Amino acid sequence: MTDQATLARETTGQMLWRRFRSPAAWCEAADLFAILTVASLPWSTSLAAIFNALFLVCMVPFLDVRAFLQSLKRPIAAAPIALVLLALVGTLWSDAAWGARLYAVNPTVKLLVLPVLLYHFERSSRGHWIFIAFLVSCALLSVMSWLVAFYPNLTLKPDHLERGIFVKNYIDQSQEFALCAVALAYPIVMLLREKRYWFAGLLIALAFSFFVNMAFVIVSRTALITIPVMFGVFALLHLSWRSIAIISAALLAGAALAWQASPQLRKTADTFASDYTRYVEKGEPTSLGLRLEFWRKSLGFFAEAPIKGHGTGSTRGLFEQVKTGSGYQASAEVIGNPHNQTLNVAVQWGVIGIAVLYAIWVLHLLLFRGDGGLAHWIGLLVVVQNVFTSLFNSHLFDFHEGWMYVIGVGVAGGMVIRARHAGAKVGEAGS
Repeated sequence: MTDQATLARETTGQMLWRRFRSPAAWCEAADLFAILTVASLPWSTSLAAIFNALFLVCMVPFLDVRAFLQSLKRPIAAAPIALVLLALVGTLWSDAAWGARLYAVNPTVKLLVLPVLLYHFERSSRGHWIFIAFLVSCALLSVMSWLVAFYPNLTLKPDHLERGIFVKNYIDQSQEFALCAVALAYPIVMLLREKRYWFAGLLIALAFSFFVNMAFVIVSRTALITIPVMFGVFALLHLSWRSIAIISAALLAGAALAWQASPQLRKTADTFASDYTRYVEKGEPTSLGLRLEFWRKSLGFFAEAPIKGHGTGSTRGLFEQVKTGSGYQASAEVIGNPHNQTLNVAVQWGVIGIAVLYAIWVLHLLLFRGDGGLAHWIGLLVVVQNVFTSLFNSHLFDFHEGWMYVIGVGVAGGMVIRARHAGAKVGEAGS
């Protein structure tokens, strides 16, 4: 009996040792932590950071260093790295304190993970699980949002100021729900063409639930602007003009119905005009007014140093120098983020930074050009959403939206490259 127990322990130990030495096992572990990262992103910044670190650790033991370094030479990987290097070099000509300079580098560091994701999911076949995990996680968050809307004490936010927000904030939640709702358009159309009506109906109901939440619980104004843009991109790529006309009419009718039925939606839209009026007439620091103030001043900072900017971390100091008015005036606000991605980059790194930023977006848009499947669509949608929401925020540098971009482009891009390699091999075999 003792000999059998010893043999069993030895067999278990040998099995674990084989798993430990197996590249496939480490790849599975990396996939698992990538799934956990994206699943936790809507709920917790800390968990997402921890799981992402574990994903990177699992990449190390059996990393093909030569192949990885070779992959970094591709423009889609080199451009994000270039922006991080520019942020580091930009600390040399900044007048800000060194603490502020290094703190301003931090938002760019996440871009270094993007080439790693491209490399990994070019080799992994589990990329689609990342998308499923994010969708399921956002669906669960939508349920919690409804519960918090009716039972505000359930929220984990101590101030209770944002209706229907369980964790984080309404901007992050709107970004997630908008991305999921529009992303589902592609599989829905494909399923309908294949006459798989039950599954298509399930996805339609899920997409509709996200829109209903944004219409009747809470939605950001940025999402209201970008959702029609994203739908427009989908329609131009995947629908005929007749279908576009029919769906546009249906969407307009639905939007009109939601407008009449949802006081929350009307209130959100009405704040555009009221915010602008209060800013222009009284100089009040409204949401829209502050953005206009930040943009006006940032354009002036950019004009002072158009080539290489004022350096990394210089933005807050520049705003402090031009501060005017009393405490409750838009002109008195001091900030380190002008709430526009282009201006955020332009103030710190000038035209050089703008060129690198736009190169990232253009290269990633080109990566997903064409109708190559779900990965193409999701990758394209992530880039389009980031580009347009970055008109009103610095979303590439923000934690939540920045990671949505890094993970979305990294995973979808790796899947696209993998599919192209597989297609090339099939073509060679056929010839």
